[in-house]
Amino acid sequence: MPAIDGNRLLKDLYAAREIGKYKTGVHRPTFSPQDIEARHWLAAKLTEAGLESSIDGIGNVYGRDPTPGRKLLMGSHMETQNHAGWLDGAMGVIYGLEVARTLGHGIDVGSWADEEGHFGPFIGSRSFCGLLTEHEIDVCSNRETGVSLRDALRQAGFSGPPRQKIDTARYRGYLEAHIEQGAELEDHHLRLGIVTAIVGSRRYRIHFKGQQNHAGTTRMSVRKDAGVALVKFVAGIEERFPAVAGPRTVWTTGDIKLEPGAASVVPGGAELVFQFRDTDPAVLEALEKVIDGLLEEAAKGPCEVSVTYRGGSTPSAMDPGFQAALQESAQRHAPGLHQPMPSGAGHDAQIISQMVPAGMLFVPSIGGISHHYAENTRDEDIVLGCQVFCDAAAAILEKG
Repeated sequence: MPAIDGNRLLKDLYAAREIGKYKTGVHRPTFSPQDIEARHWLAAKLTEAGLESSIDGIGNVYGRDPTPGRKLLMGSHMETQNHAGWLDGAMGVIYGLEVARTLGHGIDVGSWADEEGHFGPFIGSRSFCGLLTEHEIDVCSNRETGVSLRDALRQAGFSGPPRQKIDTARYRGYLEAHIEQGAELEDHHLRLGIVTAIVGSRRYRIHFKGQQNHAGTTRMSVRKDAGVALVKFVAGIEERFPAVAGPRTVWTTGDIKLEPGAASVVPGGAELVFQFRDTDPAVLEALEKVIDGLLEEAAKGPCEVSVTYRGGSTPSAMDPGFQAALQESAQRHAPGLHQPMPSGAGHDAQIISQMVPAGMLFVPSIGGISHHYAENTRDEDIVLGCQVFCDAAAAILEKG
């Protein structure tokens, strides 16, 4: 099997780290000046590698192998969460670049726009798969600034070219590499994880409407305290979810707002953002029923309750043949130091797996830290992961 150039791989990753550098990490939100710079930097690197590079009308960066034959697509994303890590996303893209250079043929590389969801969920990979409508592009806006996606694309200079769509006949499948973003590999002294499935999720924004009133003069018996209603709802989740959750189910109340949020005022409004994740559709359905039951109970109380947003994603199993290729390569290079495991985070692979077979490889995250500038992975683990990735890609291409 061809050997990757580990020094070249790390040099490229370190160079990408300088674009939008923040402390020990990176601040490169989608279509920010730093993100735009990174996309053009990547396009130039893909051209240097002998690939035909382009940036399409949604901001996806492509490197296409001009030689004949079916290809294996590799990729991830270059943008980051705010003030976050230097490897989340970028490592998978640079792995694709390095494997393309090492093998010399058969590899296309994609860097998908906005996997991190600054404007919407997986807009780049969903566009590539034909799952993003023009209407959705019209209504998407930046979650922090309110800038519309159309305006952001125009300002970035990406609105001119058409959006490119996947040619399923071209591809043997898709491979993505990523840091684990958890501590399971590190805790078990392992160096590689072969992803079996990517979780699905359910997401909610729930609003409670009560009666704003004076905190000193409003008797407890007549209060319509939206904050209390919210707290009881969250307590109900914590009480009932464990009975139906799977061994790897996770749930999070990520944001709570009280209106008006003052010490001497009974809250007249309260809102929470909540999500749960699992790889088993039956578990997701059971948890949904718990939420629906809690909503029904809350509606019988003194406050009105409404779901202002409800969304989610479907769990995605990774291709068994791709898992086997990654497993064999991992055993060759790190015998006994790898394991199969689900992904608790979402990735573009779960979108692209709807169109072609897909597989994923994890390398350890030091301390399990991700989405923070302290995120890191040992250089030797980065290099090992890329070599395993390369060998698996070669084996998949050899099988046609």
